[in-house]
Amino acid sequence: MKKHIVYFTIALLMGLNSYAQTFDLSAELRPRYENKHGFGTLLNTDEDGTNFVSQRTRLNFGFVNEKMNFKVVFQNIRVWGDVSTLASDDQASALHEAWATYKLNGKVSFKFGRQEIVYDDHRIFGSVGWAQQARSHDAFLFKYVPNANHKFDVGLALNSDSQSNVDNLYSNAAGYKSFQYAWYHGSFEKFGLSVLALNTGIEYLENENLPDEKQTIDYMQTVGPRLTYASGKFNANVAAYFQTGKSLDTDVSASYFSGNLGYKINDNFNVGIGAEFLSGKDMDDTDADIKSFAPLFGTNHKFNGFMDYFYVGNHANNVGLNDFYGSIGYKNNKFSAKIMPHFFSSAGNVFDGTEKMDSNLGTEIDLTVGYKLASDISLNAGYSKMFATDTMEILKGGDKDENNSWAWVMITFKPKLFSHTLQAQ
Repeated sequence: MKKHIVYFTIALLMGLNSYAQTFDLSAELRPRYENKHGFGTLLNTDEDGTNFVSQRTRLNFGFVNEKMNFKVVFQNIRVWGDVSTLASDDQASALHEAWATYKLNGKVSFKFGRQEIVYDDHRIFGSVGWAQQARSHDAFLFKYVPNANHKFDVGLALNSDSQSNVDNLYSNAAGYKSFQYAWYHGSFEKFGLSVLALNTGIEYLENENLPDEKQTIDYMQTVGPRLTYASGKFNANVAAYFQTGKSLDTDVSASYFSGNLGYKINDNFNVGIGAEFLSGKDMDDTDADIKSFAPLFGTNHKFNGFMDYFYVGNHANNVGLNDFYGSIGYKNNKFSAKIMPHFFSSAGNVFDGTEKMDSNLGTEIDLTVGYKLASDISLNAGYSKMFATDTMEILKGGDKDENNSWAWVMITFKPKLFSHTLQAQ
């Protein structure tokens, strides 16, 4: 079936020759070895870590002409050994992207289909590219670009489990029933300004124990600006987001603040410092309201340490987080390296029984290196170490005195297999 879809797609694209058009075919092969020994949470006493190799394989079809941009991405995600060497079927393949953009004129276009949605620094909307499967949405986007300095997007999504004739409860496979958002970005010489307003709806049953109980949708709003500045060797950014509304019949009141400073010392070295605050809820707070900020669809692995102790499928509706960090980066021709320490503390109060704990959660050190073997082949590796506290043990369980660390090596092949341009007839 997948072969028929591929052949049909190629035939369709090659047949659209009313405009000058370009057809591209590219691929990606990305195996990654990982040694997890306290990744995402503290390892239990005398517990062994794990070793495995995961792999992402992609085939990318692209088509562009004067009016249209079309893309299809097939991907296969696996762990080496999860399929028998004699397996007759493989269920690890999926359609990661399938979207089209049509330009109504030089300023207005729309985009629809399965697509990655990415804005600004990936904090609220991101591709989650580190995860082998990554993230994509089924959505419709309206885009307005009045000039080179201003952009305006409106996005809509509506999810269902099937083509049912009755109103069934959505299972939240995507994490939301619907969303609507507006995003603006403006460039003003050395400054850049983005503003996001997102309305996210989750469907649920108010009382699962009552017969014939109808489902309802609660909407949570995430609103905020992000400001950037760049001048010479200096760059900076600040952001603030606020969440309100309701989620699962519970009022929401949460906030997020971040700030970063960067300086390029010379052609090889750069340094940076930054901080993030994600609101949380005190452990002894009996108020039912949700006070913990949720970064929603962001690339959370990019933030708060590469060991994913926070907000990567965890730490939701918890005590929040303060993250103070720095970085030293080096780049020379094909080689790059960076070291980044993180100093974590809880935004809300943590208790061990009735004893209030120190807010310090610990320190994580992340080291990454990269080498460009060729124009389409790169090698990357990293090592991270978590130095946790007693307070982290209260939140995560496990043993802070274990060797909580993570090491990985990844090679990425991204060859361009075919590219052909046809002139208009």
